[in-house]
Amino acid sequence: MGAGKTSVGRMLAKRIHREFYDADAEIERATGVKIPVIFDIEGESGFRAREEKMIEKLTAMQGIVLATGGGAVLSPTNRARLKQNGRVIYLRAAPEDLWRRTRRDRNRPLLQTANPLARLRDLHAQRDPLYTDVADLVVDTGAQSVGTLTSRIQALLDRLDESAPQAAQGHEHGCN
Repeated sequence: MGAGKTSVGRMLAKRIHREFYDADAEIERATGVKIPVIFDIEGESGFRAREEKMIEKLTAMQGIVLATGGGAVLSPTNRARLKQNGRVIYLRAAPEDLWRRTRRDRNRPLLQTANPLARLRDLHAQRDPLYTDVADLVVDTGAQSVGTLTSRIQALLDRLDESAPQAAQGHEHGCN
């Protein structure tokens, strides 16, 4: 969370003329409530079940850019669907950078703790190996602007597509 998935995904989709979807926004649209409300009522497990259903629906679509929630990678089913149905780009950021980007955002249920930075470090330790394993590209975000980061990703995807076998070309791209 806070790596820039939605901002970069939206800009990338615009540049490559694809439709953009944000899994969390789609869950909110489908339920009519914000993610924190789902966490309050159903807990994290209830949210993750909804997320898995939404990822199933979205990964069945062709020619889109998809931004998942940061925890989508926790589900082996989600990881398999993402890997099988498109390119996976892992926007990797240090927990300290994520903390700077999210510290004032009250719409992040997993960070509503006494020590959000420690929580981010724990989440990073848990999720980094999963994202690294499923990713076609790992891009360290650092302090780059959204535009610079998007240009870098677009160039990396172009190189990946050029080196891919002809049958594999044309798959959609996703940001995770």
